[in-house]
Amino acid sequence: MLGIIIGIAAIIAIVSTIKGTNEEIKNQLIGSGSNTVDITLKQNGSNLYIYSSSSIPYGVPEVTDSAREEILALDSVENVTCFSERESADGIYYQNTELNYPTVRGIDTSYFDTAGYTIRSGRGFVESDYTNFHTVAIIDSIVADTTFPNEDPVGKTIEINGVPFTIIGVVVDEESTYTGSISAVSDYYTYSEDSYGYLFIPKACWPIVYCFDEPENVIVKATSTDDMENAGSKAEDILNAMISSGQTEVKYDAENLLDQAKQLEDLSSATNNQLIWIASISLLVGGIGVMNIMMVSVTERTSEIGLKKAIGAKKSAILGQFLTEAVVLTSIGGILGVGAGIGMAYLIKRISGVAVAISIPASAIAVLFSMLIGIIFGLMPSMKAANLDPIEALRRE
Repeated sequence: MLGIIIGIAAIIAIVSTIKGTNEEIKNQLIGSGSNTVDITLKQNGSNLYIYSSSSIPYGVPEVTDSAREEILALDSVENVTCFSERESADGIYYQNTELNYPTVRGIDTSYFDTAGYTIRSGRGFVESDYTNFHTVAIIDSIVADTTFPNEDPVGKTIEINGVPFTIIGVVVDEESTYTGSISAVSDYYTYSEDSYGYLFIPKACWPIVYCFDEPENVIVKATSTDDMENAGSKAEDILNAMISSGQTEVKYDAENLLDQAKQLEDLSSATNNQLIWIASISLLVGGIGVMNIMMVSVTERTSEIGLKKAIGAKKSAILGQFLTEAVVLTSIGGILGVGAGIGMAYLIKRISGVAVAISIPASAIAVLFSMLIGIIFGLMPSMKAANLDPIEALRRE
């Protein structure tokens, strides 16, 4: 059984490490699983940034209510939000101190639920803030902790381009607790892009400090992680249909993080498959060991087999007996191997820090595969036992 145990354990440990690594890749790209897809405006393939009325592209309107409702009606979409944005905005002051270039967003009532924010203190926006054009603002935890390190920011007044806004709440991004591993410069930029924090104002108040009729970016929340690509693609098509046919430079583009994750997984799949095949060699060795041991068992029990056949045992009974022994041996080995493999996987995790994820289907398949090995390699000894001549068998000591 030792060869079976080692082979199954090696395969389970490798598969668990592969699955854990793939989940880690998805987590690094997608975060904690909020299932959101950013659909941003791009000009000639690069992100479109608006700084003033002169930088607003022609033929790209605000997202219409009908387009928003059409996106929300998609089966793969749970929620949708539209927002205006100023990235790394200047001209924002608290008393005599300028805030450290936060990203300002003019948001609708569904933004926080869709984007995965929760209220840490104060309150969120209410409908009257939009209908009565209340100059109120909400900041995220990064802005709160850097600008108001030793005081409660709720109730404080900041100025945005000379217009006073009262802070009514502080929000926390649910994904901010997730920290991706940084192993390259590109990883640094991926995880540091939000380091200056966010400042939110009602979308109705956006023209008070910035521009009228600005084109908006969109965030779509898919019903599940697997639906993200479909939700983003269909929403992208709906939004691009709003753009004037004469506008060929600016288009909406849905971020496809799942596709990026799949590409990284495929990149390592060849190496992973080789590791599994190498581990399978020990299963082959274990199978040969089972066959040899069963051959020895048949030889040692020749007299017993002859006696059984002499009192009427059929070939099928002898064949079934030895085949069952082989299957039981390898099945027990398979079960022990799965346990050893899970233990090895967590040992690897503790020693090297590599993420692991136990695959229940892989464990079940491993046990079934060990049973198959017992049938295949136990067949020849079982047939030898079944075909023994009872008289010759009884003669043998």
